[in-house]
Amino acid sequence: MKLEGIHHITAITGDAAGNVEFYTGLLGLRMVKQTVNQDDPTVYHLFYGDDEGSPGMDLTFFEYPGAAPGIAGAGMVHRIVWRVAGPAALEFWRERLQVAGVDVRPVGASLLFSDPEGLQHELVHSTVADEPLTAASPEIPAEHALQGFEGVRAYSSAPVRSERLLSETLGFTRQAGEHWEVRGDRRGSFYAYDPAPPEINRRQGAGSVHHVAFASQIGDHETWRLRVAQAGAHPTPVIDRFYFKSIYFREPSGVLFEIATIGPGFAVDEDAAQLGERLSLPPRFEPLREELRETLKPLPYPPPWRLAGDPSQLPS
Repeated sequence: MKLEGIHHITAITGDAAGNVEFYTGLLGLRMVKQTVNQDDPTVYHLFYGDDEGSPGMDLTFFEYPGAAPGIAGAGMVHRIVWRVAGPAALEFWRERLQVAGVDVRPVGASLLFSDPEGLQHELVHSTVADEPLTAASPEIPAEHALQGFEGVRAYSSAPVRSERLLSETLGFTRQAGEHWEVRGDRRGSFYAYDPAPPEINRRQGAGSVHHVAFASQIGDHETWRLRVAQAGAHPTPVIDRFYFKSIYFREPSGVLFEIATIGPGFAVDEDAAQLGERLSLPPRFEPLREELRETLKPLPYPPPWRLAGDPSQLPS
């Protein structure tokens, strides 16, 4: 029984429209589900990813309009690390981001930048054999597209507390220092700790990561919950999120973990060719549709080229 790397990463935005413009427009991701926060259905929950909405590429956001900026501290993920194909892709992104006015910092063989709300990203040349997960965009050559999550970096003031849960319970493998790998039969990713900054006023808010989810086969999900419970991490019951099932718990360093199932997937309630083009509501929220039309602001999605479905507008 193995976890198949990162399933998705969920962050917070205070501006859904601007968030869509950055992640689908500038970064070229596909909106794979436009829905609501199932714990607070008055606000958006937006999912971005590859063209199929695959686990391993899903970056999601809760929108809390006008949310104050978050401050990452101990017990929080502070950086999302993405795979790209190689040095030429890194150069493409350096130029593209700079032209868009984004502050880009080359650090060794990677690029660091932040989204408009301060969420940190890193692009790295990945050499793993995992299948690349990409989204089509007319402005981004296919060979330079983002290829999925390489991993995340979190702050911890005492990472030793997390070693047993990571290694013995969840099956992570230490690579070096506080750098861990979680790998299944098809995919993997890393989870790493950095020393926590001295700020004591850490807080969730716009531009901060809410939680990181790891991917489980559906048949293993309840067993994972039992293992986490036996390790003393107090998981929630299995929660049906319609597009996948989830359990949540905090690892000892304080980061909120989720284990989410691979499937049933985002095509359970809309055609795969039209993912994310309309507001999708799990059945129990469908009675709220008319009310939500009045409260949720329209989003700048889908772009005309995707609605047209015209391959001539895609890079060859």
